[in-house]
Amino acid sequence: MDDDRPEVLLTGLLFYDLVLTGLGKPPTPGEEIWTGGMGCGPGGIANLAVAAARFGLRTSLATVFGDDLYGEWCRDILCDQEDIDLSLSRTADGWPTPVTVSLAYGHDRALVTHGQEPPYSQDALMGDPPEARTALVHLEAEPREWLAKAAANGTQIYADVGWDPTQQWSTDLLDQLALCHAFLPNETEAMAYTRTDSAVAALGTLSELVPVAVVTRGGDGAVAVDQMTGEYAEVPALDVDVLDATGAGDVFGASFVAASLGGWPLEERLRFAVLAAGLSVRHHGGALAAPGWYGVDRWWRSVKDPELRRAYGFLAHRIPADVGPPVRHAPVTPPAGPTPVGPRACERRH
Repeated sequence: MDDDRPEVLLTGLLFYDLVLTGLGKPPTPGEEIWTGGMGCGPGGIANLAVAAARFGLRTSLATVFGDDLYGEWCRDILCDQEDIDLSLSRTADGWPTPVTVSLAYGHDRALVTHGQEPPYSQDALMGDPPEARTALVHLEAEPREWLAKAAANGTQIYADVGWDPTQQWSTDLLDQLALCHAFLPNETEAMAYTRTDSAVAALGTLSELVPVAVVTRGGDGAVAVDQMTGEYAEVPALDVDVLDATGAGDVFGASFVAASLGGWPLEERLRFAVLAAGLSVRHHGGALAAPGWYGVDRWWRSVKDPELRRAYGFLAHRIPADVGPPVRHAPVTPPAGPTPVGPRACERRH
């Protein structure tokens, strides 16, 4: 097997995210609210890509960038700053990069988005997908052809699913789990798709459909079953001050994959993912809030609580000697700077 193959393969829609924090309440028509904080950065599928790359995983992203300032800046961040392979991505002439404004207050946020259907589908971007160790995917009602191809070439599929605006929660979507190694929905989605009334009951149903089933529970942590090893784990969430919950679920998923690639026991995988997601909500945005090894190491060195020291003691021999440089969080505005000329290594076309 080619050791240089991607460790994480991703495709999906990218957004330029503008996050406003410090709202005491949501705005009402005709009202102006001044916020206490702001940050911007790549969002959508970039949340997963950056979170994975910051744990040192070779990450390949197939997405579409608009040929505007938002698209150029997001591409620069992902390529030059985060070292993500964009050779499967494309820039679309005349297509505007989707923009999301996130209004964060309390432990949740409201989103306002402008965007258009991208001119290239996931299947067109992927074609015959490269062999990869894992793929992080977002299941949709209509199955994607590339997913079956990736599973057939030995790529382990880690999948999540989003909110169903129709609220029909068709169980047909669960048929796609036959292609997946792991499924990581949140509690609401898991119960809706399995027609159950608790996270644990939903987990039981899902564990019959996929080797590794995980149900995230927000402030209540997460539960998981690994049928391959016979392990069951349930871990609490961290007690953290939430600035912005945008992308926390994506950070959880990418972190779980990173730990899984390391062959960690299920409880360690779950605690690590809960930790990374918890650290991410202390910063603006999704992608650039991901802690990476640097953030995890800083947290571990700061922990004094004996209970946390015991629960996360495995980090002492999991954190690498080189945790990399400090991660860059979401700036208030995109910094002005020269645009790179010519193709870059992460944008090579095959």
